[in-house]
Amino acid sequence: MAEEKPNQEVSKEELIGYHKGSINTLISERNELLKIVQITEQLIRAHVKELETLGVNINPAESPGANNPNNSQ
Repeated sequence: MAEEKPNQEVSKEELIGYHKGSINTLISERNELLKIVQITEQLIRAHVKELETLGVNINPAESPGANNPNNSQ
């Protein structure tokens, strides 16, 4: 919540504005993060597709995102 100093009251309107502003900022940040994730997924798919054209098969255990420490090729 808003940081309050002793002997200083914050009006309800100021608190509402603070929280609305925080929500708007966080929503914008989340949207940017989603864009980064989408771009990363597109790049991963492109690399997987290119590997497949080169004859390298990627099985589900080796697919990106799988936490498999033994996925060396």
